[in-house]
Amino acid sequence: MPDFAYLILLFAIMILSLIAQSRVQSVFNKYAQVPTRKGVTGAQLAQELLYQNGLSLPVQPVAGSLTDHYDPKNQTVGLSQAVYGSSSVSALAVAAHEIGHVLQHNEDYGPMKMRSVILPAANIGCRIGPYLVFGGLLLSWLARGTGNAGYYIALVGVGLYVMMLLFQLITLPVEFNASKRGLSMLIDGGYLSEEELPGAKKMLRAAAMTYVLAALGSFVTVLRLMSLARGARRR
Repeated sequence: MPDFAYLILLFAIMILSLIAQSRVQSVFNKYAQVPTRKGVTGAQLAQELLYQNGLSLPVQPVAGSLTDHYDPKNQTVGLSQAVYGSSSVSALAVAAHEIGHVLQHNEDYGPMKMRSVILPAANIGCRIGPYLVFGGLLLSWLARGTGNAGYYIALVGVGLYVMMLLFQLITLPVEFNASKRGLSMLIDGGYLSEEELPGAKKMLRAAAMTYVLAALGSFVTVLRLMSLARGARRR
């Protein structure tokens, strides 16, 4: 594939990712204005769902927008201010999703365990993988006719970046499963009415799309790095 084709693909994915992130915020804001009949806040919902599953973890407010998360290391649930004290459709969808992650951790959900194992290598690969590829290319150019050292260095860079791609691919079932668990808990507990449920689904689907595009972007980057690495090989 020509160089310009990779650039076009990466640019297209970047634009789509920005659109997806904008949509997440837009959908969240829309359904943040829709109060639920149940009247339970995101923090109250999180605590109730934890209690129903025999768990007791801190549920804490955190600064920022859409900064909601579950920290498996400290075993705490962080909910953004727009979720923590709100009883909107968006707030309940996000809070239930994070409790889905808690249940995954409590049950030793396979993909979540794999993601935790790969995370350190993924962080390293994302930071230095591309630099090793370009370093290999430079070495190959400077030491022409002296072997394939640059090629092998570039291959190491590709291999490291592949760990980032694997991390993002494994993230997909983790996020989809957390949303599925969250929606099930919302339905089974009667926290959302039939009219409110579609809004929660739209919120979680919009968020999931950002992970899909991130994985697609990493895949295209891996292809590009592999192409560059081949250019460092001396025949």
